[in-house]
Amino acid sequence: QVQLVESGGGLVQAGGSLRLSCAASERTPSSYAMGWFRQGPGKEREFVATISKSGRSTYYADSVKGRFTISRDNAKKTAYLQMNSLKPEDTAVYYCAASARYIGGGDSEIQYNYWGQGTQVTVSS
Repeated sequence: QVQLVESGGGLVQAGGSLRLSCAASERTPSSYAMGWFRQGPGKEREFVATISKSGRSTYYADSVKGRFTISRDNAKKTAYLQMNSLKPEDTAVYYCAASARYIGGGDSEIQYNYWGQGTQVTVSS
């Protein structure tokens, strides 16, 4: 069983930056691809970014491409989401997820086995 704990959320002004972290309890986190999803007020949860288990491949939603960067440090058992040039529409609860099967990463919730509890990001205008 993999436990994921997100941190780094908070309140930031539009144009600002935040870095989210996702710490894994799993002994071998490098076995999993990682992804970030978000759920805004009154919206469905949506894909944000994913990184392969090797870290060599990444993929982003069009809405965050060029502003967000996903990365991982397997030695620290942690994945990151660097968010720059934040906009009010980025306001959401952000979730990290781990996929044991789709090691190249994925943009669909059903591809992920494990989920964190979420961290709130609020961007003020």
